[in-house]
Amino acid sequence: MIETIMDRKSVRSYDGKGLTAEERDKMLEYSKNIRTPFGIEAEYRILDAAEYGLSSPVLTGVDTYIAGKTEIKPLADVSFGYGFEKLLLYAVSLGLGTVWIAGTMDRDAFEKAMELKDNEFMPCMSPLGHPAARRSMRESLMRKGVGADSRKPYNELFFEGTYGTPISDAKYQELKDCLEAVRWAPSAVNKQPWRLVIDGDKIHFFEHRDKGYKLANGMDLQKVDLGIAVCHFDLALDEKSSGHEIVIDEPGLELPEYTEYICTFRL
Repeated sequence: MIETIMDRKSVRSYDGKGLTAEERDKMLEYSKNIRTPFGIEAEYRILDAAEYGLSSPVLTGVDTYIAGKTEIKPLADVSFGYGFEKLLLYAVSLGLGTVWIAGTMDRDAFEKAMELKDNEFMPCMSPLGHPAARRSMRESLMRKGVGADSRKPYNELFFEGTYGTPISDAKYQELKDCLEAVRWAPSAVNKQPWRLVIDGDKIHFFEHRDKGYKLANGMDLQKVDLGIAVCHFDLALDEKSSGHEIVIDEPGLELPEYTEYICTFRL
């Protein structure tokens, strides 16, 4: 799983061949069994572009999408990020291409296809298909524009004891793969809004929020990004056979503006 996390790339250029029946069935079956540590589940659907009139201006060679919806409630955005990333990582393990799409799509058409109710929200969708042999020029320019192949350094993301005190490069070697899995998580416009504080046997996750990422219903797209990071850390710890649990255990640290506590891993 760590290898899958580190190897995944956002794919916007596809070969036009679509999914096989077996791939579609596997995705749907897997989606039915996804559970999140926050007890908030989502409904996922595979959608065909021709049937629902779906499109995204940043994608080429694909006419199949997967999307999810969930009830609006506290932590639903974090929970959705966790569950949908788990689903997309499974798609990657099948050899499929994926990319998180939140803004560059015909949202009205997708929400109609998902039969969205007033008390539900659909943060994102992803195309599903086989990557093209070469990226389109548009995709190459988009990746360059957001710095898709780079990430913030450790001293900006991971702290020890107090918020803002960087961890030592020499410490926490047993967590290195797990921290790298968080560091390379995808996020909207590659903003990487997650911050972690290691405090003994606890690792606290925080959102360092940028302005302008709220949805109309009050849900927070950057909290969806936090869910992705939590998913990566959880799966990486599982692979290392580390006994752990995810809890809400506010540490009461002094935090900068636009920073919010999300959850804690207790090892």
